[in-house]
Amino acid sequence: MEFFHSVSVDWLGKKWYFLAFSLIFSVSGVISMGYQWAHIGSPIPLGVDFKGGTQVQVQFKQHPDLTRIRQAIDAAGLKNASISTYGNASENNVLISLPEETNEKALDVGRADIENALHARYSGDFTERGVQVVGPTVGHQLEKQAALATLWSMLGMLVYLWFRFQLIYGVAAVVACFHDTLITVGAFSLASLFGFNGLELSLTVIAAILTLIGYSMNDTIVVFDRIRENLRLTRREPLPDLVNRSINQTLSRTVLTSGLTFLTVLSLFIFGGDVLKGFSFALVVGILIGTYSSIAVASPMLVAWQEWRAGKGKTAALPAARRAR
Repeated sequence: MEFFHSVSVDWLGKKWYFLAFSLIFSVSGVISMGYQWAHIGSPIPLGVDFKGGTQVQVQFKQHPDLTRIRQAIDAAGLKNASISTYGNASENNVLISLPEETNEKALDVGRADIENALHARYSGDFTERGVQVVGPTVGHQLEKQAALATLWSMLGMLVYLWFRFQLIYGVAAVVACFHDTLITVGAFSLASLFGFNGLELSLTVIAAILTLIGYSMNDTIVVFDRIRENLRLTRREPLPDLVNRSINQTLSRTVLTSGLTFLTVLSLFIFGGDVLKGFSFALVVGILIGTYSSIAVASPMLVAWQEWRAGKGKTAALPAARRAR
């Protein structure tokens, strides 16, 4: 099934517009992260997974009054608590998070403090559905491991593409993935800066970022594979024209796969509730930017590399696909 027939868009002719778009969003994200770092000590708000703290999931028998719950928590001396509903409204679920403590032992009593505050100052039957307690030390370790997981995944993909295609293909794909990650993380920072609550960095968000890295890489490989196939068939065609043709030939596949995936994660973002907001937001932004980068970042890098080699008096060495046996 194809949405587009005989498409002839000059994607490479729009490379400067693409570059401007990427620079605007990348620089905006970096500036926002720098501002956040100066004010809250991290480029984007951190969840309990990383900054440490206590997170309790509570289900009430009656519709919860968040204002009265906050008053009960504040009256018990538990300051700066984050209180929000999640899931279906009919389930009456509330998520109560206490910020990190400098004393590891203080985290152990956070759960009991929340329960005691609700029992003493909130007249409503409730049951505890789950609790997560993370100390500051463990949070810093998770933060380091998350960064390493992202970097190692990109390095592994670079090595794979080096052997599968050629080094320039791997470099172009990894630069595109880094571009996607930077803009996605920057979107979290900008959203937080403009008052969108619930978008914190957590382990589920890291999982979403690793997912979008793989998704973006897969999209890029599809385009690269078509470029190599066309190089085998038409060696005399100028590379910019060949890259444009390759992108246009894979456009229907890109719109179908990316479009359906985007609709799925958009539904998750809209209807998934506060608990999944960060995870789904990362995927919504990541799928859009990942699809864009395979066309507007990775492919133009191949042409730029060839033009640079030609300027140095070297022959271009983009490998073509091998003939099937």
